Amino acid sequence: MTSLQMGAQEEAVERFLDAAARGALGQLSSLLALGPALLNRAGSSGWTALMLAARNGHYAVVEALLSHGCDKFSVNNSSQTAYDIAVFWGHRHVAALLGRTGGGGGPPGFDLDPSESYFGRETLDRQSARRTDRVWLEVKRSHPDSVYLLFSNLSPMVSGPSGDGGAEVETKLCRFRYEAVKDLLQKPSTVLVFLGVEKRNKPSSSSSSSSSSAHAAEGAWEPPAWFAVDTDEDAAELLKRCREKNCRFPKTPNRDLLRFSEEEAGVVAPARAVLAWHSRYGFCPTCGGGTAPEEGGYKRSCLDAGCRSLKGVHNTCYPRVDPVVIMLVIHPDGNQCLLGRKKVFPVGMFSCLAGFIEPGETVEAAVRREVQEESGVTVGPVRYVSCQPWPMPSNLMIGCLAVAMSTAIKVDDNEIEEARWFPRQQVIDSFRGTRPAFSVPPRQTIAHQLIRHWIATNSNL
Repeated sequence: MTSLQMGAQEEAVERFLDAAARGALGQLSSLLALGPALLNRAGSSGWTALMLAARNGHYAVVEALLSHGCDKFSVNNSSQTAYDIAVFWGHRHVAALLGRTGGGGGPPGFDLDPSESYFGRETLDRQSARRTDRVWLEVKRSHPDSVYLLFSNLSPMVSGPSGDGGAEVETKLCRFRYEAVKDLLQKPSTVLVFLGVEKRNKPSSSSSSSSSSAHAAEGAWEPPAWFAVDTDEDAAELLKRCREKNCRFPKTPNRDLLRFSEEEAGVVAPARAVLAWHSRYGFCPTCGGGTAPEEGGYKRSCLDAGCRSLKGVHNTCYPRVDPVVIMLVIHPDGNQCLLGRKKVFPVGMFSCLAGFIEPGETVEAAVRREVQEESGVTVGPVRYVSCQPWPMPSNLMIGCLAVAMSTAIKVDDNEIEEARWFPRQQVIDSFRGTRPAFSVPPRQTIAHQLIRHWIATNSNL
């Protein structure tokens, strides 16, 4: 490149940065129309156009830059992001725009809104009031539009590629109608769970489903009901019922259950969790007698009429949820986070610390105790961020940010094999895949969301 060309390029950068600082949206857009090369260019102080627009509160310019895919995670020479700058100068409307963790021009893998986590999407309307309506459930069981999902050893039947493409290789749930599974429903050992009904409007008269159209014409149309079926029939025999290609039952749930779309993951989570509960509560924990499912699969009752579990409300009669705290611990300087790894993790992967909440313990107390036990670090303030159902088998992951009061690490070898403080920029590099010092958990996990949330927003609590 000649000195003349270099001079012209530097001049264009200066004009671009000046337009962002002044809020000259028209001039900035004209320069961007020439190509994306200017988008993330920084001046001598390391300030990008996004940072300058954030400094001066130019909301429309910030919005335009983000829409073009501007990198909102880059830092200037003072390790400040555009968000940090907007907060410091009191431009709350700009900070709110930059602080959004869903969409908004983030790097690949930053498109999952933490308010609706993987496994947490309410794909179906649970219709919990219908669980005690035996007549309605019986009608839905044999309805031609009802959808059945088959499980074997708590694994759902799926279709799609079965290679080692990781969590990014998407699979789909195999769906069956009543005629294909009615023989299974007659077996005493089969467990049936009512999952809910589809969230969709009444079909038009031109609907492709003749049965749905008929019911709609009669004014009695209802959205299809979904059921999960767990049976002891041989898995190979069950697979013969499927007409789709590459049907199978996943063998490694912690990996394979991360391959669904968010919509189907929202169906799998309650189905697998409730079926896992049924597999453990075939006998009454109170008296040891046999139990039978009720209320659409959301309750088990003891068959011994004299059992005290039949009097009053007992948590052994309903599906259990085990609360787990998972936390990203922030260094007192605000620019480092504490991550650990277990021996079972993939090579190079670090994640947030986590642990079960004990009886009589608050979320905050559990965070402080677990961090202290696993890493030796003392924690002060704790802030809730978001949560995620985790059906392996029935956990609720409660995600928090926590501020460290001490920094010396002493790992409990029985819990984790290593823990480290990672600088903010190093974490950003790992997300981008540029000079990664470690690998982050899959985007479907709440640990991924917590780390992303921290680097996307101000780390001060």
